[in-house]
Formats: sequence, C-alpha cells, structure tokens
Amino acid sequence: MVLCQGDEAAAVPAAGGKEPEVSLSWEDGAGTGQPCLCPAPGVEAAGAEERRVCGCCSGLSWPRCCKAPGTKKKAACPGLGLFYTVLSAFLFSVASLFLKKIEDVHSVEVSAFRCVFQMAFVLPGLIYYKTGFLGPKGKRVFLFFRGFLGSSAMILLYYAFQVMPLADATVITFSSPVFTSLLAWIFLKEKYSIWDLLFTLFAITGVVLIARPPFLFGSNVTGIEGSYTDHLKGTIAAITSTVSAASTFVILRKVGKSVHYFLSIWYYAVIGLIGCVIALFVMNEWHLPYCGKDRVFLILIGVLGLGGQIFLTKALQIEKAGPVAIMKTMDVVFAFILQIIFLDHLPTWWTVGGALCVVASSSGTAIRKWRQSLKKAKQNEI
Repeated sequence: MVLCQGDEAAAVPAAGGKEPEVSLSWEDGAGTGQPCLCPAPGVEAAGAEERRVCGCCSGLSWPRCCKAPGTKKKAACPGLGLFYTVLSAFLFSVASLFLKKIEDVHSVEVSAFRCVFQMAFVLPGLIYYKTGFLGPKGKRVFLFFRGFLGSSAMILLYYAFQVMPLADATVITFSSPVFTSLLAWIFLKEKYSIWDLLFTLFAITGVVLIARPPFLFGSNVTGIEGSYTDHLKGTIAAITSTVSAASTFVILRKVGKSVHYFLSIWYYAVIGLIGCVIALFVMNEWHLPYCGKDRVFLILIGVLGLGGQIFLTKALQIEKAGPVAIMKTMDVVFAFILQIIFLDHLPTWWTVGGALCVVASSSGTAIRKWRQSLKKAKQNEI
C-alpha cells in the first residue's frame, strides 16, 4: 500500500509479512492532515478489504481519487470572477439609484447607516479570526488614515450622487486608478511612466467635459440636475472622493498583508460612523426618514452595498486584478442605463465623451499594470 506523504521513500511493514517499498506523500490540497491510502503503482491488493478509499476525497476509491497520479483536478468555473465583478457593479449601481430616490435623508446620514451595516458584517469576522480591534501598534496610524480617508470618500460620493446626474458622478469616480498611480509615484516612489502621464491627462479631460466649467463652455450649461452651482459642488465632491479613495489604496499598499482585511474594513466603518454622527449633530440633520419608502431604501442601500463589496472581494480572490478592473467599467454602463430608464435623464454628448475618456484612461492603466505583473511573474519563474 502507498501512504501518500511527499516524495520521501520508506518501507512499511505489513502485519502478515513483507510488502514492497512504498513512497510517502501528503495530500497538500486536502487540508485535513489525513494520510491517503492508495495502491502502489504495479501492486495489486491482496483482497477486497485492501481496496481502501482515499482520505483526501469523499469516499472514492483510488482509481477515481481526485488526488491520484494522472488524475486532473476539477477546474474552476471559467469566467466566474468576471461574473462576480459584473454582479458587484450592478449591485453598486442599484444602490446608487436608490440613493437618488431618497428625498429627505442627508448623504451623511445615509453613510452612517452604511457604516452600521459594515460593522455588523465585520464584527463576527474579527472575533472569529481573533485579530483584535486595534491592530498592530506600528500600523494603527495607517489604519486610522485608511478609515478616515475611506469614509470621507464614501460621504463625498454619496453627496455627489444626490446633487448631480448618476452617470456623471459614477464616471468621475473611475479616474481613481489614475490618481492611485500618481500618488504611489509621489509617496511610494513607484515608477511613473509617460503612459501614466498620458492616462492622467485623459482622465482630467474626461472630468472637464463632465464638469464643463463656464470659463471654457460659457454660462449656458445644459444636461445638469438643478442649478449649475450644485452641479459644480457635486463635481468637486466626486473628485475629492476619488482622490481620497486613491489615497486609501496607497495606504493599503503600504500596509500590505500585515493587517487582516477585516480589520481594515472595521476601521473604515467605525471611524466613518463616528465622523458621520458628529457631522449630523453639527449640521442638525439627524432624523429618521418621514417616509416609509425612504427607510426601505436606506436598508436596501446598506444590503446592496455590502453585497457589492462581497462579490468584488470574491472576484479578486479568484481572478487577476487587471481583468477585474476592466470589467468593473460596467459600473458606468449600468449607471447610464439606470439613469435613462428610472430617472428619465438622457446624458449629454459631453457626458458621453467624458465617460469615454475616463473609461479609456482607467482601462489603459489597469491593462498596463496587469501586463507588468504578468511580466514580473514570468521573470520570477525564471
């Protein structure tokens, strides 16, 4: 009999006499620590009682064992990570639509409810993984700024969604990868090439086409919601949100894998909730929605936002970051579709042009980073 345990050879004596030499190897994919009893190549079992099942499978005999030599492992579903990305984009877009539908709730209060949902989800994970609530001493400053900047990005984005067209705010947020490359060059000394500069200029051009400042486009600006002052405030909020989100990516890259991602989300939710509560009392905006419909929307925003994060995380676990970043541009497509169908607001050609510039910029950045990671992986193999 073969006791699978690595490539080391050892003689295993049988109870009734001698057996041929066998090799020992562990089934590293089993994760159970159970040895796998399989017939040695060219050795026949003496009786039916010797035909044992493999400990790494669900009761299958050796010829059908998933870990037996020459047997292929079950392949993962192709494209599942990209499907998760599209589903995440759809959930985020629907949550943004519900945010537009809320009438009497301030964006800061919506953010507070979102933080409560985040905390309720993360708390069991912190207890299960025993990460603690403060994190390593040397990383707490980074975690604090990650939480502060991340929650600020969420609040500003929600404000932008409320005061400007849904598609416009969504498109501006997609310039985040470009700003991430720029900030990583400044603070982490990462390489910043001429291509990165070109993508940055494309993103800025797209934002200008969406904002349409009067000194470039005149005073008669069409295709906006409400006054141009609100549109400009929303644009500034969306840009600031994008830069804040890019800053959190740089901080997370600096921290690396030394901090569990649940702890990172915990800081995001706690600091965000504290900041939202303080801001609401200062602005005297804290109140429960008068309409039952708004309360339902608040719950759905929390649930859909959490679902979007879960599926995006799962996508990044089983798919490379480059394809995920490219597929995430479906956020823009869903935003345009939902805006036309449910908000009865047709985007202008300026918005479409700006969207093309920003999507081309973010996609180009993602493709370039993806190719660089593949090239680096090949070099490491050599």
